[in-house]
Amino acid sequence: MTHCPLTLPSWPDADARILKRGTRFLEPDVYVARLCRQPAVFKDYRRYRRTPLSPLARLLVRREARMLQRLSGWGYAPALLGTVGGLVLGMEFIEGHALGSNVAVVSDDVFRRLKAAVAALHAAGIAHNDLHGSNILVSGDMPRVVDFASALPMPAWLARSAFGRQLRRSDLANVVKLQSRLTGTAPSAVEAAMLAEPGWVRSIRGAWKRLYRGVPAKAGA
Repeated sequence: MTHCPLTLPSWPDADARILKRGTRFLEPDVYVARLCRQPAVFKDYRRYRRTPLSPLARLLVRREARMLQRLSGWGYAPALLGTVGGLVLGMEFIEGHALGSNVAVVSDDVFRRLKAAVAALHAAGIAHNDLHGSNILVSGDMPRVVDFASALPMPAWLARSAFGRQLRRSDLANVVKLQSRLTGTAPSAVEAAMLAEPGWVRSIRGAWKRLYRGVPAKAGA
């Protein structure tokens, strides 16, 4: 996209297209609007402005903006366009369909590239931490990964720890599960072993999901 100042569209706007309404705790509205005559994606947390949750919303925007800056040479993430007012993140619009959607054409070649991309992400010291079908867009045979709000930087000491190994395992396991479900390709012996999630991980993941789903979307708003 040609560089131009990042300005907010009026929202709601007749020309904006909603991608996702924020319905959970600290979840933004996500929409596509025009920027310099080109589509751009906006993650908008402004409903938390002047609420006790505003500092957390601003932190989420800063974290994801920094992560996208760090990933500018990776090739599989949207380009950062900037932030506005501390509560809105603007990024490149990627033309494609969510992995697993009815209109997405999925092949084993897509997953081969995706696994290589995730391995490169881990080698760079980052875990996505939320790899599922709606966060992977496919255009032709090229996968692109979006939504880095949950991504975690992993310095060397963390990457070597049991927790760091689990983060990497979880990212790759999600990709293997998607491949098996969407293409019918059975996991290899190594991948099957990777899918065997430790009991302590299942307990923590289950507790987090119960907590997250139990918090009202407008808490603090």
